[in-house]
Amino acid sequence: MGKAGKALRQVLQNYGISQNRLAVTMGINRSTVHQWVNEGSDPLAEAVSEIFKALRQINEAAAEEFINLYLERDLQE
Repeated sequence: MGKAGKALRQVLQNYGISQNRLAVTMGINRSTVHQWVNEGSDPLAEAVSEIFKALRQINEAAAEEFINLYLERDLQE
């Protein structure tokens, strides 16, 4: 599936953020986050924005890494 799930999985692992913590922060079911992380389904564009906002509440650096990975930004530039 899409790059949003891959980016999210990497960020959650890198920053030690649980799927449950993200789900609670977003106000959604953990199973939805699980589907995204395991690429069973791709988050819609609106959800990508909500993921970014929730990650920013949890850890600003994690939010920045998520959006950079999702947009395939080269941090070396």
